[in-house]
Amino acid sequence: MEKLTPQKLEQLHKQKKQQQGNLIRVGMSSCGIAAGAQQVYSVLKEEVSKRGLPVSVEKCGCLGMCYAEPLVEVQVEGVPTVIYGKVNPEVALKILEKHVVSKMLVNDYIFTFQVE
Repeated sequence: MEKLTPQKLEQLHKQKKQQQGNLIRVGMSSCGIAAGAQQVYSVLKEEVSKRGLPVSVEKCGCLGMCYAEPLVEVQVEGVPTVIYGKVNPEVALKILEKHVVSKMLVNDYIFTFQVE
């Protein structure tokens, strides 16, 4: 069996990201749902479909920052992976237009990001 080194872990992370492609995850734990995550998810899912954007919209569990719900993680090629917080339907549309389509970050709602 192969030993799991930090380098191997990083390689596996990159492979997984490449397999997933462009991705939007909406935190749908109980705190997210209470804060309006279902409406955010619905808007994102509908707009991505309407616009024919090459991005998958998925539900996920807790992202760990309950105080900032609803949380939306956006992973798009060419832009850092970002977790946006306090997202409402209007902000969700702004994220689609700026981050996904124009590859620009929506700075006012960034709670954390990861440069690959």
